[in-house]
Amino acid sequence: MKRAVLVVMLVFAFAGFMMAQNWSSPVDVLGAHNNGGRGCAGCHAPHSGSFGSGHGGGADAGSYALWGQDASPLYGQTIAFGDGGKYTELLPSSITSGSQEVGGILLCLSCHDGNVTPSNMMRNQSYEQLIGLLTNTAYGSQPIPTLLGHDGTAAGNYTNDHPVGQLANISTTMPGLVFNGTKFTLTAGSQYAQFVANYGYPALAPGKWSQPFGVTAGGKPYVLCTTCHNQHVMTVYTSSASSPIANDGGGKYYATYFFVNGPYNPNINNVANTNAPSTTQFCRQCHFGEANEANNTNNITTVFQ
Repeated sequence: MKRAVLVVMLVFAFAGFMMAQNWSSPVDVLGAHNNGGRGCAGCHAPHSGSFGSGHGGGADAGSYALWGQDASPLYGQTIAFGDGGKYTELLPSSITSGSQEVGGILLCLSCHDGNVTPSNMMRNQSYEQLIGLLTNTAYGSQPIPTLLGHDGTAAGNYTNDHPVGQLANISTTMPGLVFNGTKFTLTAGSQYAQFVANYGYPALAPGKWSQPFGVTAGGKPYVLCTTCHNQHVMTVYTSSASSPIANDGGGKYYATYFFVNGPYNPNINNVANTNAPSTTQFCRQCHFGEANEANNTNNITTVFQ
């Protein structure tokens, strides 16, 4: 009898993991970035850059990924993020500067700033919340803003926003996560490797096409907007062999929200205390001191959906 119960439990556990691997989005995966019907051309004008989208300006006439928005008010601006504004970021002075901050910060803020730049077509409310995908009532009834620096607090306030930029350094002392000046790798059998087995490290792992963080001239890794967010897929995270989730081998699909660059499902609000929600685990990739594995607790696996 005990053996039969154990088999049933294993079957359910395996079925739950398979479900986690095969998430399917209920809406178009580009979500909010369909830009009210403009689609990809809302950001990437196929011809003539920002001029081709009606947002042209001399400073935006570069060739960066066919960028079709007006970023000109942000060039050279200094923005003070987080903790009283101690994480200051000087934005690039040109769209063609070659800095990782162009695609990783500047272009994101050209739509999401709300303080220096025009508000564009945004309604300043989370798309998932607006269309009813966000069902966790713990979020409350107030609109979740999408315009930084224009979020219901004092105008221009970035001190309640997560730091990005060259002063927002990613720790290189997490036990078992090794940075060689270009990319992060794992040390087998380490505390961080155990965390990766229980969740993963999609925001830090080497990507198939690019790395999700910046590196200073002095060789320090730092946070970009695109470290935490994948602007091209709002509702699904697809694992890869270079960034497996819970050792899944790659090529599996997980629920995510808010364009988060990894499994991140805030609608799961009944996780047992013997497991961890994906929302908590995502943050622990960088904030590893607060992870179970950093505190000698290795058997807390992740509930993905």
